[in-house]
Formats: sequence, C-alpha cells, structure tokens
Amino acid sequence: MKVYLDNSATTKPYKEVVDEVVLSLTEDFANPSAAYRDGFEVEKKIKKIRNNIAKTLGVEDKSIIFTSGGTESNNAIIRSVAYLNKKRKNHIITTAIEHPAVLNTIKDLENEGFEVTILNVDEKGYIDLKELENSITDRTCLVSIMFVNNEIGCIEPIKEAGEIIAKSKSEVFFHVDAVQAYGKLDFKLSDLNIDFMSVSSHKIHGPKGVGFMYIKDTSRFKALLTGGGQEFNLRSGTENVPGVYGMGKAVEILFKDLQKNIDKIKEMRDYLYKSLSDNIDDIKINSDIEKSVCHVLNVSFRDVKGEVLLHYLEEDGICVSTGSACSSKKKGSHVLNAIGLSPQDIEGAVRFSLCEMNTKEEIDYTVEKIKSHVEMIRLLSRRKRR
Repeated sequence: MKVYLDNSATTKPYKEVVDEVVLSLTEDFANPSAAYRDGFEVEKKIKKIRNNIAKTLGVEDKSIIFTSGGTESNNAIIRSVAYLNKKRKNHIITTAIEHPAVLNTIKDLENEGFEVTILNVDEKGYIDLKELENSITDRTCLVSIMFVNNEIGCIEPIKEAGEIIAKSKSEVFFHVDAVQAYGKLDFKLSDLNIDFMSVSSHKIHGPKGVGFMYIKDTSRFKALLTGGGQEFNLRSGTENVPGVYGMGKAVEILFKDLQKNIDKIKEMRDYLYKSLSDNIDDIKINSDIEKSVCHVLNVSFRDVKGEVLLHYLEEDGICVSTGSACSSKKKGSHVLNAIGLSPQDIEGAVRFSLCEMNTKEEIDYTVEKIKSHVEMIRLLSRRKRR
C-alpha cells in the first residue's frame, strides 16, 4: 500500500488539473499577449480563472497577481513594501515561526540596514497580540505573519492582528503568508485587514511553479520583475499558461464544496491523532488539536529519531516528513525550537499532513507500521544505553 501523508510539502494534482495542463500545452499554447484570436482565447480563459480566484476571497480581479508560487510572492511583497518605505520607515515585524521564504528575505533586509522585530510564540505556536501591539512604532512599515504554520498547524489570530495594525497611528502594511491556509480555511479577505497575501498552487492539488499574490492597493506595490507589462505591470513575463490553467482548475474543484473537504480532512486527522494516542506510548502531540488547521498533526516519538522513523516508513510506502520540505536539509526545526520543545522531542518529531483523499484504511496501516517500528527502534536504543 502507498500512503501519502506529506501534503504540507506538496499535494497530488487532481486528474482534471493534469488534463487542463495538457490542454494548455497541446491546444491552448498561444501566447496570451498575441494579437490574433488564439492568443485572445487564452487571455480570456486566464481572466476567467483570475475572476474565479478573486471570488473565493471576495475581492476584485485586479488584486490577484499570478506568480511562480509562495516564495516569489513572499519575496516580492516584503521587498516591495520595504524598498518603497525605507527612507522614512525601516522597521519590519515578523514571527519566530515563519517559513524560510519570509524569514530569510527579512534577514536579507536586516543586513541592508532594516530594523527587525521577531515576535515570540507560546508553546502552541501562537503570537502574543499585546507584544505585537507594543512592537509597532512610527518607524514600522510592515508586519508579516503567517496564517497557518506549516509544521505544527497553528492558526494565528490574523483578524485580531489586522485590527491592531489598522488602529496604529502610522501607516503599517500587513502581509499574510496563506500558503497553508488557502483551501484549508474558509475565509474572505473582506473580513480581514490584510494588505498583501501569498498563495501557492501545489499546496491545493495544482501544479508546482505557480501561485498568486493578493494586493489590496496595487498603487502601493513596486514591481520587482519589469518587462512586457503583464499582470497589470506588476509582474512582467509571459504568463505561465499551463500553471495558471492547472491552478484555476484546482481552485474550481476545491472550492466547489470547501467545507465538506475541510470536514473530511479534519475527520482523518482526528482519527490519526486518536489512533496514535491509543496505540503508542510515550508520544507528545505538538499540534493544538482543538484549534489547529484541519490537515497538520505534529507528533514527537520519544527515544526515536524522526528521520530514522521516516525512512522505515518510506520502505512501507508511507510518506511523512520531519518538518518543512524547504528546510529538510537543515539541522533541527526553528519552529519546534521556538515553541520550546526539548532537543529530544525535536529530534523525535514527525509531521503528518493529510488531504481529502486519505482514508481510514491508510491511517490504520500507517499506525500499525509506526507502532512496530517505534517499538523496535526503542528496544535497540534502550539496549545501547545500558
């Protein structure tokens, strides 16, 4: 049996998504900027996709800008706000558990002379709203907080954070990395005080290499890629038509009955949580089961190295991870360290991330294999310590 439980890293594209990508490569291959009919038809379809995405968020079409994915979107937004404001405002606020695409971008800006405040999080990964409020000064230009953490699944208080930022005396822009939230939470941007948002297609059963930015006021954005003026002059370059087609189809399928998908994923996540808790001793649940996002469960298996367990499971056809795929080659998790886990619990941590395609049979098989491997690894480990 093959079981895929690493959906936070990437998701399997829907069959209809693959068909749409093939269509774009075999029939709708014209350049959307071309003056003839074939190009116009592609442009028209891209406009329709943009409109559908905008509807899922309750915003205008022109605020949706297609990019190559989450990393580009995060970089473009953060650097744009920073460079447009650096002469009068050079202070940026973020959190200790952001994705490397945010943290490393802000670190680069700090090396260029920007002042940076890193908000702490509690043992479940949540920021302190009072600390956020106290950190905003008249030199603050940007606050960047992720909606959902990719390793432990905590949902940050984005609505409350947006209200605090909006009430600040000086103009402060609010950026939200929603890569793990879009398609996993039901929200509308009209309910939130968000200026910028980042989304990636391959986290929602679309193709890799495509995503989008939400920009509330496009006049407050400086394009980092200039050229032919595509994407309303905000992100030049010939459109990634296969990517946009595929992402558009994924959004169409996912949002057809979003709440049903969310409920199904949560049911499987909770079943996995209960099965692990009932069958395996000496584990620590690092995700806030009551409040976290539907698809992520982070668990530490004591006296077990997560990476060793991962490779045993790999031999059984089960895919899990020990943290973010984008930082898997680095030692230790900055997220688990930020929530105060011991080195032993960090070393023994495994992230399970699910989708609506997972079944109870897959969960039962996975827990059975984990139980067997954990017992064997612990036996060997404890023998060595004697």
